[in-house]
Amino acid sequence: MKTADLRQKSPDELKDQLLGLRKEAFNLRFQKATGQLENTARVREVRRDIARIKTILNAKRKAS
Repeated sequence: MKTADLRQKSPDELKDQLLGLRKEAFNLRFQKATGQLENTARVREVRRDIARIKTILNAKRKAS
């Protein structure tokens, strides 16, 4: 996920995407706990994407 692409989205779109990523993170944690997680790198990607979106949302909130 590119930062430039995220900056072009509206806050509502970012919030929807954030919700989806949080659900995915939950599912990945659940898979890890049950031993079914195959792509362990995806956990790190999702965590970083969540942080990226939260940072951009915070910046947009302060700018307005």
